[in-house]
Amino acid sequence: MSDSLVIIPTYNEKENIEKMIRKVLSLEPSFHVLLVDDGSPDGTGQIIKDLQKTFPDKLFLIERSGKLGLGTAYIAGFQWALAHHYHFIFEMDADFSHNPEDLIKLRENCANGADLAIGSRYKSGINVVNWPMSRVLLSFYASKYVQFITGMPINDATAGFKCYRREVLQSIDFNKIKFVGYAFQIEMKFVTWKKGFNIIEVPIIFTDRSEGTSKMSKGIVKEAILGVIQMKLMSYFQKP
Repeated sequence: MSDSLVIIPTYNEKENIEKMIRKVLSLEPSFHVLLVDDGSPDGTGQIIKDLQKTFPDKLFLIERSGKLGLGTAYIAGFQWALAHHYHFIFEMDADFSHNPEDLIKLRENCANGADLAIGSRYKSGINVVNWPMSRVLLSFYASKYVQFITGMPINDATAGFKCYRREVLQSIDFNKIKFVGYAFQIEMKFVTWKKGFNIIEVPIIFTDRSEGTSKMSKGIVKEAILGVIQMKLMSYFQKP
């Protein structure tokens, strides 16, 4: 039995998902994988089901009826992970923009004192490969904006590659998490920080997807920009 669960939300990831699953399950120490699939019409869910026959005790699937948002996918995964007694709980993308080998570094940091270990693109310079300069600058300055508005001492506030100790997730009331897009990533870090948990950024190299389609949209960016201000204002009226 592994103490580590990697949660990967999926929507139309047939080009990547089998390679990703096999890679994560090959790592040492052992990781389990939970996919949260939002009814991918390209057959991603069926690929996962077929692989479950090979990895029946390591690979798990939550199927949902449609695109319900990144945040709700992760919350469903968190609740499943807590119910199944995992100690280290990871967020990760399906498209290899996050290097599976870096799961080991994130786990080591949480095993050695971090409550939340963030795979950070901006901890030591800008470590992004294959993004156009416009998107690099948008992402980098978005994190600076979040730092300025919230006061969080985090260089990569929008990062989606993370490891939580279960105690962090147990302490959070998921019903109070408001955002479902990329602002969800910011909100979870903000709540963790406000609760006084130890957050460490671990430098990684982020490589843009080579297969499949990005899920970024203008609506997601707008939610993040406006949501940060709303989140900060609401924090003055809420207990950590």
